[in-house]
Amino acid sequence: MGSRSDWETMEHAVETLRRLEIPHEVRVLSAHRTPAALEEFVADVEERGCQVFVAAAGGAAHLAGVVASKTLRPVLGVPMATSLAGGLDSLLSTVQMPAGIPVGTLAVGRAGAVNAALLAAAILARTDEELAARLARYREEQSQAVLEVGDPSR
Repeated sequence: MGSRSDWETMEHAVETLRRLEIPHEVRVLSAHRTPAALEEFVADVEERGCQVFVAAAGGAAHLAGVVASKTLRPVLGVPMATSLAGGLDSLLSTVQMPAGIPVGTLAVGRAGAVNAALLAAAILARTDEELAARLARYREEQSQAVLEVGDPSR
């Protein structure tokens, strides 16, 4: 992540992880500007039990791919909106990873950040029944919020 707006976007992922009571770590790193620190961070958190990575992906979007090249854990890329093409550049850079180094690619911006957290939760819930129950409650709350709208024309 390189800008304040990138952090503001990724805060939605953090908020979702907190809401689901998923332990997580947040670190601002760059594939280009801090490659040694990135490699050290990935190795360290993986040793401590990290099961899924979520990476913001702006512009050239190399962060998610570099993380994926350093781990066998799932990596979810969240394309950031950019001034160049509104995030289309980030989306295409993330979704077009070469065969052999997969990165799960979510939507650009806030929706992608929230969905990355939810997808990470679904991956983790496969082996955590308590998390599965929290995720089910979250989805039920989402359903109820939609149903409460009722007929918006009234």
